Amino acid sequence: MTSTALFDVSGKTVVVTGGSRGIGLMIAHGFVTAGATVIISSRKSEACDDAAAQLSALRAEGAGTCLAHPADLSTTAGLESLAERVADVAPRLDVLVNNAGAVWSAPIDEFPDSAFDKVLNINVKAVFSLTQRLLPQLRAAATVQDPARVINIGSTDGLVVPASDTFSYVASKAAVHMLTRKLAANLARDHITVNALAPGAFPTKMMAHLLDDPARLRWLVEGVPLGRMGEPQDIAGAAIFLSSRAGAYLTGTVIPVDGGFSGAS
Repeated sequence: MTSTALFDVSGKTVVVTGGSRGIGLMIAHGFVTAGATVIISSRKSEACDDAAAQLSALRAEGAGTCLAHPADLSTTAGLESLAERVADVAPRLDVLVNNAGAVWSAPIDEFPDSAFDKVLNINVKAVFSLTQRLLPQLRAAATVQDPARVINIGSTDGLVVPASDTFSYVASKAAVHMLTRKLAANLARDHITVNALAPGAFPTKMMAHLLDDPARLRWLVEGVPLGRMGEPQDIAGAAIFLSSRAGAYLTGTVIPVDGGFSGAS
């Protein structure tokens, strides 16, 4: 097998939740560029449609295509709506990337109960619920040599203790990592692999408060052994690896994509 074939994901059908910006958009862009058909979802309709149009424009360069389906995955209606759209578009689903998420920060004395409800609902419950709803399509695509893939987006904040007061977020990402392992153990018999990526510092809206402050940004980068923030191709490459023949024998793993940050902490 050639190295090109080893990492080939062209022709695969991929769902990326939270795909209109940040990590999700980076991953969706990588898959479209690699020739996949990508369905993105996000809560905001206009942002979802704009991102899909932007990615579909890459077709002129020989890439794949992108479809938009706005959905609020914190609700049962949103989950069912996306699952129904996927079933209509792709009776066989090769890759599901559970990326949609929320964060909340407040001092411990002021941290509201509602912050746990909101963050764990979208960051953990929705990961399980959407995967459950898309199992028929994932099973239809799965084979021994080319399993269907579920990729959950965790965080280094679920591996090491951050300085921020994001109590529900860190708990949710640690839960995502364990849920990944449990799903992997359960779905292996169906030839569906389940892995997690744990991104470190990437230029996303969540990091805007650091990106806009040169001193804090310098402090952040100095804590990364490789000496830089992550770039879009870093996280997209990891997702494509897990989705290609090269990653077909991995399941139940949590892979830090963080320039060595979590290992050095």
